[in-house]
Amino acid sequence: MKVDLKKVKPYGDTLDDGKVQVSFTLPLPADEKAYEAALLVAKGMNLENPSIAHQEELDKNFSYYVVYGNYKNSVNYDDIKIEAVDTDKMDMYGVQKFIEKNIKRNVVIIGAATGTDAHTVGIDAIMNMKGFAGHYGLERYIGIDALNMGSQVPNEELIKKAIEVKADAILVSQVVTQKGIHVDNLTNLIELLEAEGIRDKVIVVAGGPRITHELAKELGYDAGFGSKKYADDVASFIVQEMINRKLV
Repeated sequence: MKVDLKKVKPYGDTLDDGKVQVSFTLPLPADEKAYEAALLVAKGMNLENPSIAHQEELDKNFSYYVVYGNYKNSVNYDDIKIEAVDTDKMDMYGVQKFIEKNIKRNVVIIGAATGTDAHTVGIDAIMNMKGFAGHYGLERYIGIDALNMGSQVPNEELIKKAIEVKADAILVSQVVTQKGIHVDNLTNLIELLEAEGIRDKVIVVAGGPRITHELAKELGYDAGFGSKKYADDVASFIVQEMINRKLV
């Protein structure tokens, strides 16, 4: 099976058949007219021969749909350019050795889910000793002093604590992204750091399921880590960035 990387399409049964499944909710009662509206929505997504596999009433004014169809377009994989964190990844033991050899003191890292975000799963996975998916958290690393402030931490409090403990790096976790609230909150943190005159003296990292390295850089962060990134990814970047920026 040979794939044309200039014309990549999803497939279900056979290569390039474009088969996809999508689901969505409409602010309409689950009747025949709404059924037709769902088909038109699917056609607006460039789906050929859409079919409604499931229609369900959520309440009298809302309905839920699962739709199958054939995606008409394709993407040129060769033309895709992404911005990714450019650093050598080390495991926990490699990071510990790097700190011992190159930094020669404990690295102070503070983290929190800030603003109104009450989700701690992401920041806990990075910070807490047990870590996640077989990757130990920063609290277990010899040579790292990790402070997890938890959730719903105002940006002002995070910065105040970072100054108090003389943090080398600040980690910000953002899960709640409705109406772009995560962008506003992340932007506000950078503005506050600049107002305090310490932005250039600390490494600032953003993380979360909707965070990309490209977005983080656009907002003024040093790096961004999304899904399937762990404490060793974050630690590897921080300790090497400290050397690159002469922050030791």
